[in-house]
Amino acid sequence: MSKARKTLLESLFADHGQALVRFVTRIVRSTEDAEDIAQNAYLRLQKLSDEKDLENPRAYLFQIANNLAVDQLRRGKLHIDYVNQQLPPEGASPSDDEYGFDQSPERVLAARQQLQAIHQAMDSLPLKCRQAFLLHRNRGLSYSDIAQEMNISVSSVEKYILQALKVCRQKTGGIR
Repeated sequence: MSKARKTLLESLFADHGQALVRFVTRIVRSTEDAEDIAQNAYLRLQKLSDEKDLENPRAYLFQIANNLAVDQLRRGKLHIDYVNQQLPPEGASPSDDEYGFDQSPERVLAARQQLQAIHQAMDSLPLKCRQAFLLHRNRGLSYSDIAQEMNISVSSVEKYILQALKVCRQKTGGIR
C-alpha cells in the first residue's frame, strides 16, 4: 500500500472513526458489534482503495459499514426465522411424530447445512441485487420505495429481486 493510501485511511479513521461506530451502533444496537463492523469496513475500503481511486472515500466507508451491518442483521434474522420454523407449535410435544420434530443429530446437521446454504446464496448475490432483495424482504419496502431509495427504476428492482430469488432457490435446492 502506498504512503498516500495509508495516510488517507489513517485520516479517515481519525476524522470519522467514532462517527462510523455510532452510525453502525444505531443499526445493529450493539457497540461491540459496531466496532467489529467498523474495523471490517476499514479493511474492505483498504482493499478497494488499493485497486482504484475513490471519489468520496468517506461515503464508500459508510456504505461498506452499512452493508456489513445489514448483512449481520440479515444473518441473525434468517437464523431466528429458521429456528422458529423448526420449533414445534405450543402444546406439541417434541417427540410428537405428527409434527416431525425429531431432534436427531441428522436433522440438526441438515438444518445447519440448509442455513449455511442460505448464507452462501445471499453472499453470492451482486451488491445491488442483495440490497434490493433485503430491502424488500427485511424492511418490507415496496418495489417503488426500493427504486426510490436505490435511485433505480422499478423494473430494475423487479429484475434484481427475481435474480436473488433464482440464485437462492438454486443454491438452497428450493428451500423456503
